[in-house]
Amino acid sequence: MDKTDIPGTFNAGATLDPVQPMRYAELPHELNKTNMARIWNKFIPLDKKLSNKVSLRGRRKVFVAMSGGVDSSVAALMLKRKGYDVTGAHMICWEGCENNQDKQDAMRVAAKLEIPFIVFDFRKEYRHKVYDYMINEYAAGRTPNPDVVCNSEIKFGIFLKRVLEMGADYIATGHYVRGVGDKLRIAKDLNKDQSYFLWKLTPEQISRSLFPIGEYFKREVRQIAKDAGLITAEKKDSQGLCFVGKLDFQEFLREVLPKREGAVVNSKGEVLGQHDGAQFFTLGQRHGLKLGGNLRPLYVAEKNLETNTILAAEGSDDPVLYKKEIEVGDLNLVSDLPEKVLVRIRYRQPLQKAHVHKLSTKIYKLFFDLPERGVASGQSAVFYEGENLLGGGIIKA
Repeated sequence: MDKTDIPGTFNAGATLDPVQPMRYAELPHELNKTNMARIWNKFIPLDKKLSNKVSLRGRRKVFVAMSGGVDSSVAALMLKRKGYDVTGAHMICWEGCENNQDKQDAMRVAAKLEIPFIVFDFRKEYRHKVYDYMINEYAAGRTPNPDVVCNSEIKFGIFLKRVLEMGADYIATGHYVRGVGDKLRIAKDLNKDQSYFLWKLTPEQISRSLFPIGEYFKREVRQIAKDAGLITAEKKDSQGLCFVGKLDFQEFLREVLPKREGAVVNSKGEVLGQHDGAQFFTLGQRHGLKLGGNLRPLYVAEKNLETNTILAAEGSDDPVLYKKEIEVGDLNLVSDLPEKVLVRIRYRQPLQKAHVHKLSTKIYKLFFDLPERGVASGQSAVFYEGENLLGGGIIKA
């Protein structure tokens, strides 16, 4: 796919859960009347604005998920330049985010591009499908990936369903990934590639989604935004989860889950100290044990919630820190995996070679060519063949 090749026809979208009613269109208070008229009147209900099934002048209608960052801003800009009927959309997913800076920036970009801008309220759905899932997984001793679930359930789930009902042909996002029909490929910018977080998407969801910046490097995206005069051109990328706020994530977990003191032991069974709850720690984690007097740095190698103990590796070369094989379940695959695959078990990890053995239709066993450090149950194992995303699953053991 080159930079101008965005598909023109797609299959029907997936069937997904119902969502809350739409909110009214929202605009920055400081916009003048001319710009407001160019977008839409603030007080006209959205169902009266967007219920038409025929896009403006026959152009294909796309709703761009605008987070308030540079990537989604440029995605909207590119699609408008290509002649699409573009609407900017911002999702509110947590209490207190109704009027934050990201939303204001997204509105200002929409005003600059002279495109409609609307807000979706998905707080209830996000809490149920993403937040509750994450907390329950940590409480069970696993390490979840809420970004994967947010993508499949919120952005490409209820958001996609809602805009298709409103007459859209596609949604678009600022993800660094390339879409080819109903499949995904690694982005051109390998340092920014986000295919790892999109393995749960179905062919139906992918076929209704556009990824305009997947063929660009980040520096090119920022330059495009700068040349277009977008206020997000130099804005830093967002980090962390919206419901955590300014807290350290470990501090956040300790406010949500109960503490329970237990022992930290080494591979010889010697007690090295105490911890405040095995559920707070991730395999491979170095910082957080807060145990002094050790000649070598300590890493979390294993944890047992039943006994509430943590096995600590003494140094990064301790064999207890590594695994040569794992089981992966809850699969979402393009097709059966080949015998040899490339896999990554964490974001931005270089692709690793592995052999695959199919235990059942729901579980595969992976044998790594080289032992993998800090393999955490609950995390995603994502499979590739060359640049092509084959799907993924959840690490079980």
